Amino acid sequence: MKKFFLYAGLLTPGAAYALDSYRYLHVTIDTLWYIFLFLVPGVLAPIGLAAWLYWRHAKRASSTESDHDE
Repeated sequence: MKKFFLYAGLLTPGAAYALDSYRYLHVTIDTLWYIFLFLVPGVLAPIGLAAWLYWRHAKRASSTESDHDE
């Protein structure tokens, strides 16, 4: 029964296009750079946001401490 569903799934047009897409996928050394450049903003954006929020909160906390000192 599993083989029936496997063969039936492979005979659908969508699966045929998916199999053909792997045939035309050319992986070169540039592909690694494209993946790297695509993922870098996803890693650096949360770090930048966390740094900005920390700096903003620290600035706000230091201004309230100076108000209490006076």
